[in-house]
Amino acid sequence: MSKEDYYQTLGVDRDADMDAIKKAYRKLAMQHHPDRNPDDSKSEHKFKEATEAYEVLKDDEKRAAYDRFGHAAFEQGGPGGGGGGGFGGGGFADIFDEMFGDFGGGGRGGGASPGRGSDLRYNMEITLEEAFEGKKTNIRVPTSVTCDGCKGSGAASGSGPVGCVTCGGHGRVRSQQGFFTVERTCPSCQGTGQVIKEPCRACGGQGRQHKEKTLSVTIPAGVEDGTRIRLGSEGEAGMRGAPAGDLYIFLSVSPHRLFQRDGANIHCRVPIPMTTASLGGAIEVPTVEGKMARITVPAGTQTGQQFRLKGKGMNILRSKARGDMFAQVAVETPVHLTKRQKELLKEFEGEGSHEKHSPEAHSFFDKVKDLWEDLKE
Repeated sequence: MSKEDYYQTLGVDRDADMDAIKKAYRKLAMQHHPDRNPDDSKSEHKFKEATEAYEVLKDDEKRAAYDRFGHAAFEQGGPGGGGGGGFGGGGFADIFDEMFGDFGGGGRGGGASPGRGSDLRYNMEITLEEAFEGKKTNIRVPTSVTCDGCKGSGAASGSGPVGCVTCGGHGRVRSQQGFFTVERTCPSCQGTGQVIKEPCRACGGQGRQHKEKTLSVTIPAGVEDGTRIRLGSEGEAGMRGAPAGDLYIFLSVSPHRLFQRDGANIHCRVPIPMTTASLGGAIEVPTVEGKMARITVPAGTQTGQQFRLKGKGMNILRSKARGDMFAQVAVETPVHLTKRQKELLKEFEGEGSHEKHSPEAHSFFDKVKDLWEDLKE
């Protein structure tokens, strides 16, 4: 059975440029890769055909020979030898690296750099007042910092890193495993492409040391519980001069004794005397900024009634605006009454009617009475 034309296999025109060929192969390779289609011989066959076609057409000399002689150019040991379906020096490994990065995180060729330092997390608890006003503070973070002795190189004074002979300075090594060519991090240099023959005594060749460092942190006004602050390059130092990771500060706002926060708004429960609720009057309530605000309570105020203080809530992050404060009153029943006070209350109770002075209670018991009468029917 004759082979399908390589251009037809990839679904491209004979004058297609390299970008079009690579794009077509990438699509077919991802669609028919054996890892995505286990035990599917049809997909495996199409994957091999696409890889074979790409191996030839991506190489200018092989492509020219194929355009002139067709498949015969690679039969009987002809130039290129691309018909075996292997990866040679690139193939799917090159495409895979381009799409997802290399197989271990380092770059391909040219001496891969060592790994970036790890990101760190620091949990900080602040008060509601600090969240309102913002603050500047210093924190101490245990981490890895660049070694002072070798300045991060990992090598002893007077020496330096040398190229790794195992990978030739590439940081990657390849091995053939059946149909696939597997690329992995070099075990000798751990992907750096270099080895330290005379390691620094202070850091053991890592280029970093464990220390505790002090950092200045600015908490902006208006932050909320769960806010995350990123300090770039303040995380763990990288190996042998590689970039440092980042430090993430996670904020938690501690519960407040008086206020409850709801986004930018503040809620506060304010007990008031029965006489003030009955006769009306003015009261002062605390605010989150540490001042007192005045509220006028109308006569006949009931428990649960809210009073809005516009612009007395939390600062809003990265804004000049503020939320509101809601003072919810709770009418307090008098306790520890004197004999005279009790007499006065009894006189009050004898004057007028419950329907007039306590309409809500009167209405409630009327509803109870109606309910019981309905149940009797």
